[in-house]
Amino acid sequence: MDTMKGLKRTHYCGEVEGIGNTVVVGGYVQKIRDMGTLIFIDLRDRTGIVQLAFDDTSGRDVFEKASKCHSEYVLMAKGVVRERESKNPAIKTGNIEIFVDDLRILAKAQTPPFEITDETNVNEELRLKYRYLDLRRKPLQDNIMMRSRIAKCARDYFADNGFIEIETPMMMKSTPEGARDYLVPSRVHHGKFYALPQSPQIYKQLLMIAGFDRYIQLARCFRDEDLRADRQPEFTQIDMEMSFAEVEDIQEIVEGFISTLFKTILDKDIALPLPRLTYREALERYGSDKPDTRFGMEIQDISDLVKACDFGVFTSAIENGGSVRAIVAKDAVSVYTRKEVDRLTEFAKGIGAKGLAYVRWVEDTPTCSFAKFMKEGELQAILERLGAQKGDLVLIVADKNKVVLPTLGALRLKVAKQLDIIPEQFNFLWVTEFPFFEYNEETGSWDAMHHPFTMPMDECIPYLDTDPEKVTAKAYDLVLNGTELSSGSIRINDYELQQKMFEALGLTEEEIQAKFGFLVEAYKYGAAPHGGCGIGLDRLAMIMCGADSLKDVTAFPKVQNASELMSDAPAAVDSAQLKELAIDVTDREE
Repeated sequence: MDTMKGLKRTHYCGEVEGIGNTVVVGGYVQKIRDMGTLIFIDLRDRTGIVQLAFDDTSGRDVFEKASKCHSEYVLMAKGVVRERESKNPAIKTGNIEIFVDDLRILAKAQTPPFEITDETNVNEELRLKYRYLDLRRKPLQDNIMMRSRIAKCARDYFADNGFIEIETPMMMKSTPEGARDYLVPSRVHHGKFYALPQSPQIYKQLLMIAGFDRYIQLARCFRDEDLRADRQPEFTQIDMEMSFAEVEDIQEIVEGFISTLFKTILDKDIALPLPRLTYREALERYGSDKPDTRFGMEIQDISDLVKACDFGVFTSAIENGGSVRAIVAKDAVSVYTRKEVDRLTEFAKGIGAKGLAYVRWVEDTPTCSFAKFMKEGELQAILERLGAQKGDLVLIVADKNKVVLPTLGALRLKVAKQLDIIPEQFNFLWVTEFPFFEYNEETGSWDAMHHPFTMPMDECIPYLDTDPEKVTAKAYDLVLNGTELSSGSIRINDYELQQKMFEALGLTEEEIQAKFGFLVEAYKYGAAPHGGCGIGLDRLAMIMCGADSLKDVTAFPKVQNASELMSDAPAAVDSAQLKELAIDVTDREE
């Protein structure tokens, strides 16, 4: 095997230029074309591909080495840049090649389990098992490098705006954050555990109490919850906190970051200020607290038009405090046959609806699933209210609002994707004025919708004890194309109000001390008003890259069951390690 001795890389493969220059490049063999007296090797690194050329005027040793190369061999090559005869406009260096006079084979490679190409049909499981090979593919390399640029832009922007980067502990006390903790057993303190942070929430509040005023961190966070396309058990958030700030101050800082980021990375101008919707408006118009506003198909309330009709499904829903609402899919009847509408009905039932009423307007007279219950003029009034026309599909759900709104919200997204009407653009949105509590029907109690340090609206504080449903939080989410990018709030900084909040959540004094004692104690020494948020770096990168999954922007991701296929994590540990931790594992699965 050759060494690098005497050679030092001068250029990356994708950046070679200057006909007549002598250059040295290093990389992996992408492809070889051996034509007897001519050999061409495409050499690849993270910047792109350059063609290496060898012919019968090359040194014999160099030519023989070139003939022995195979896919994914690691090479270094020195030579002169010259114009390429057969040009390739598909690559950046397609007009030139390197005529090689010194070739080093630094590492040989077995035939990989799949071809290293930009586009691949290889199943994901195999690619994740050999993730280090999968990561050689240009699309993934581009995604990982864009993620790096996003992280750098974040650090630069927040540093320029007076934020101090501070690391917080990765092993902390387990506190209720809304998801399961990953626990780390202590060898020194038998029977006790650290928790990996779901977020640095308490620590960044303590940093505000400590007087640092503006904090930023690219924080690793961990949540033991079921995975999906936009969720991993470990993730990174651009975590920030500000003292002496109101909601508008935090939104202004975040908007400045978003504007700077998209201009710097994608050369896209984001109009500021970003649109705002209250939580209630978002639900009633889009059926979601993270709505995708790139397309219309908004939910419309037709309860007043059907409250006196003869269709019991509609009238009983209204009588029981619910509503009847609809969405209109324009020019959709050619896609949504009766059979396809039946599939939508099953989809709606699968997410909680009792059924789905519809109008398919194919002929001059609309086909309506509930027409026989309509008096003269009632259906026409509905269609006029909805703005429906010939060629449209109307979908209607009747039930309590907690069923109607999310069902129509899900249908809206499903139909829009099937009709392919969602434009490729970036629609940001602030969702504000979240409810403070949500009613838990299983326990018959009111639970916090946010962490217990969230500040209620000033005018809502009197209702904490008497009418939890009326309490609104100083909380705000940043949404991009239907994905929640950030969740934040103004925090409680008053000791007595924080105690009152704990009590409203049903915590006893003993529980307060056990879970939050150190934070409560800190409040006694004065806490500046403060607030902040955490922006999901992974989700942001996923959307900016146009990726379908977080796996595409994460170097070594986990799969559905939270395992990592490449390293076989999680794995069993030996009995000596368990003995040190005073842990006895029972019913271990092989």
